[in-house]
Amino acid sequence: MPERKYGKEFGFNTRAVHTGNDVDKDSLAIKRPIVMANSYELPYDPTDINWSSAGKNLYTRNGGANQQYLQEKIASFEGAEDCVVLASGVGALSGLFFSLLQSGDHVIFSSVTYIAVYRLLNELFNNKFKIETSITDTTDLSAIEAAVRPNTKLIHIETPGNPTISISDIKAIAQIAHKNGALLSVDNTLASPFNQRPIELGADFSIESLTKYINGHGDAMGGSISGEKKYLDIIRAQAQINLGAVISPFNAWLIMRGSSTFPLRMRQHNENAILIAQYLESRKNISFVSYPGLKNHRGYKTAVSQMSPGFGGVLSFGIKGNKDKHNEFVSKLRLITSAVSLGHDTSLIAFLGANDERQYLYPEEFHNGFFRFSVGIEDAKDIIKDLDQALEKVGL
Repeated sequence: MPERKYGKEFGFNTRAVHTGNDVDKDSLAIKRPIVMANSYELPYDPTDINWSSAGKNLYTRNGGANQQYLQEKIASFEGAEDCVVLASGVGALSGLFFSLLQSGDHVIFSSVTYIAVYRLLNELFNNKFKIETSITDTTDLSAIEAAVRPNTKLIHIETPGNPTISISDIKAIAQIAHKNGALLSVDNTLASPFNQRPIELGADFSIESLTKYINGHGDAMGGSISGEKKYLDIIRAQAQINLGAVISPFNAWLIMRGSSTFPLRMRQHNENAILIAQYLESRKNISFVSYPGLKNHRGYKTAVSQMSPGFGGVLSFGIKGNKDKHNEFVSKLRLITSAVSLGHDTSLIAFLGANDERQYLYPEEFHNGFFRFSVGIEDAKDIIKDLDQALEKVGL
């Protein structure tokens, strides 16, 4: 039976089910099996092999079967020429930075980003490799223009931004980057490629923490970088093969399994999150709600222009009360779990206190501490009921 391919002529749901999957030639199973081997048989004459090459089944650090199947699917989701899947979202971010940046290069990055990006660019790459960095409010295009230098190599943004849910204009920033000879990378984790595809908006790279929405079940870790093959070949050689940030076959298989229901889950996340945001907005003792699907969000118009069909499942909100009141509220929740991460099937909440070292980078309403809430795929009425009873129990 010939191998089947599922390109852009097929819809997103169809590609989520079929891309990267095929009938296994040995067992005739209709799902790709887990190939747990760490080594593959060499050809008759192996003397011409480049032992640091990628793309052929040689050694799993060079790329394994399950990784390759998953890469095909993620590239399809992103509308990208190519994709490399690594061990985690942070592995993907650090792999991109390590592979493409040289000492003396300058990077502009969003003032609201995942903490690992702040660590990598504000501290580690700056101190260890003499990479120049500028923390910039990337929701402000004039601030980006002002931050550009002759040696600016990369602009890295996160939209929506974690944890304040800020929105940056991908298309406009891509134009600024390319006008100045720089590349644009977008951490797309909070939106997911179901709601937003940065490469189609002009970005050079789209990065996903596959741990989150694409896997969706809270049981596997992985990260992806999608973009042009000429750049991804560099990242494979340096970050995957020579640094060893390879994904395990089991995690690749688990994420592949989870990705089949990815579009169905995202519809539920989108639908639930807007209902929860509207509910919280209606409560008198909620100090603020940050969700790009709300018309009063600072980035609402930009979000509408680049996100479709929804705005993702993560929102932030504050309550009127001190640290003890915040912690007491979380302790009263019964359905919603206090835990890090996001994009799981279950609703997760995390209290971020006023002692966060990056508070000075956040809008003022976040300075007294706030919640990042990853809305799950439970019935929205049950999530609201849980929030309601917890707020009532703490006098809010």
